[in-house]
Amino acid sequence: MATIRTPAVAGQFYESDQHALLESIRSCFTDERGPQSIPEIKEGKQNPRGIVVPHAGYPASGSIAAHAYHYLASNGFADTFIILGPNHTGMGSGVSIMTEGGWKTPLGIVPINESTATKLQKDIIDNDEVAHIYEHSIEVQLPFLQFLANGKSFDFVPICMGMQDVQTSQEVGGIIADVIKKSEQRICIVASSDFSHAGFNYQSMPPTGTRVNTYCEQQDKLAIEKILEMEVEGLIYTVHKHHITMCGYGPVAAMIVAAKKLGATTAELLKYGSSYEVYPGGSCVGYGAIAVY
Repeated sequence: MATIRTPAVAGQFYESDQHALLESIRSCFTDERGPQSIPEIKEGKQNPRGIVVPHAGYPASGSIAAHAYHYLASNGFADTFIILGPNHTGMGSGVSIMTEGGWKTPLGIVPINESTATKLQKDIIDNDEVAHIYEHSIEVQLPFLQFLANGKSFDFVPICMGMQDVQTSQEVGGIIADVIKKSEQRICIVASSDFSHAGFNYQSMPPTGTRVNTYCEQQDKLAIEKILEMEVEGLIYTVHKHHITMCGYGPVAAMIVAAKKLGATTAELLKYGSSYEVYPGGSCVGYGAIAVY
């Protein structure tokens, strides 16, 4: 493999020690906020086209993410995961893909599916490693997938979206759907996004008299409603109209575009939660686990 990306947030968002990380992920599944069981890969009744998962530190959002990954394992896992994440750093191209190499985590190296990535690298999607160097939204998904795989071979393709408008989301989703349609592999799309960021640590304060976690939940309910309706333009319009500080609405929208083109008809909310449940205080971030099939 030509390029090995080293972890940017190991020891910050998740444990840097292999054994501690495995234990941390187990606790995400068994926690009372989680699905409360460790999943095994098996064929289920549904054909997952995509999932929405949060990307904060595991203590805050890992148990919510575990619901999406439990669902994924229970319905067949995949050979390749196309992971879409927002660009928090502002570095690199507006829509950036890496087409070769692999990403290292404390659990080992996950290879990039170079054939699939090369096919995805067209039009608005640029081959640009710079956007991925310090970005955490895609990285934090890999240990969960490695944990579930338990030695089963899989690979992935990272796509980082700095541009999240309707046209970009539709174009990215269309490219992904076209590539998946022509592939003989089982491919699932992972849309990495947190929902509302509100309170003291963020630039979005709740109305006077409204608790910060209540405000997040009210805001997020509006966005989640559009996701469950699989309304791409409606989602992005709602995010802007109501000033919802959801960081990965573009990746979610692109995933929905692709999923619908691949025949998905249903989006299901598996779990909603927030950082306030773990760290009550003056700030809150909302998290959602959603399956699209």
